[in-house]
Amino acid sequence: MKVLSSQLEPGCLLMKDVMGRTSRPIIPKNTILQPLHINLLMKFEIEHVEIANRKLNGSLINQSNTIQAEETTDRDQSKPLQSFHHEYLEAVQTYKKWFTSWQGGAPIDMAEVRKWFVPLLEKVVDSKEDVFYLYHFSSGEDYIYHHSVSMGLLSGYLAYLMGYEYGDWVQIGLAGILSDSGMSKLPTRIPWKQGALTESEFEQVKNHPTYAYRQVEKISSLSSHAKLAILQHHERLDGTGYPLGLKQEKIHPFSQIIAVSDMYHAMTSERMYRRKKSPYKVLEEILQEQFGRYDHRVISAIVKEMANFSTGTNIRLSDNRRAEVLFAENHHPTRPMIRLEDSGEIMHLKEHLHLHIEEVYD
Repeated sequence: MKVLSSQLEPGCLLMKDVMGRTSRPIIPKNTILQPLHINLLMKFEIEHVEIANRKLNGSLINQSNTIQAEETTDRDQSKPLQSFHHEYLEAVQTYKKWFTSWQGGAPIDMAEVRKWFVPLLEKVVDSKEDVFYLYHFSSGEDYIYHHSVSMGLLSGYLAYLMGYEYGDWVQIGLAGILSDSGMSKLPTRIPWKQGALTESEFEQVKNHPTYAYRQVEKISSLSSHAKLAILQHHERLDGTGYPLGLKQEKIHPFSQIIAVSDMYHAMTSERMYRRKKSPYKVLEEILQEQFGRYDHRVISAIVKEMANFSTGTNIRLSDNRRAEVLFAENHHPTRPMIRLEDSGEIMHLKEHLHLHIEEVYD
């Protein structure tokens, strides 16, 4: 929806690029607006912008500040994205309430979890909503809630892409959203600590899969495979994971789907103590540095899907030049063919190993 720039508040999500007198956006879409962005809009005399109908914290935008769209086509085109964003943020705020209740000792209400989560996952699968860019919506202070909802959606969607039947990919998605429920049993200071964890604190964090498993152990509507996936989602094929240090033959394949989703979203998201990385950079690190720790079938699924979605994406390179992705090969998904914005030069990043994709704008 369109809102006057003078009425903007921090936390609004920009839904369209804000263009100036050059071909480069003043502020790219999917930016979470902060005071400095709002001041920039005022300096450039931008009268109105297109934002989502909810802030990042889930609160609705004051409708009295909106401007009626002049073209029906614009309104129709923006509706699906806003609808998904709206439902996603509602799910995050709902999960936040659940998490607070779990901290107080309440049990997991599986019927309520299914009521909120399953329709959202079905929507992602049916409409091919691009869940790989959910990290845009994540914020440092509410990271744990965004992470759990995104982990559930990513896990369920990856399972669907890998050919699992409906019942299985729903169970995998449910296991994904509940995998970090055990974090509610840790001392409050640990999940929201702004700096790196101490060795002692990390040892406590290693218990959260066990705590989560105990929370779901007696829930009859969650399959035994899903429960095992929750317990094992931090296990690694080479035995370096936790809480049990299991190796490949003892690790359930469901858990590996959640493990990859967990790592992908964590590395691409803004954290209170660490800046986010682009999906391309994260996938490159997974392919180069994580070989042997994760199921190659899951890695292949996420890499293939990212390659399918990348054409037309606007990116910023590590040398700060902007470009558009023209084509991505399945064998080199993190190093696509690009066209530089300023010069129009076409480059193939697999021939320029000193460069990488630093940021994705859409």
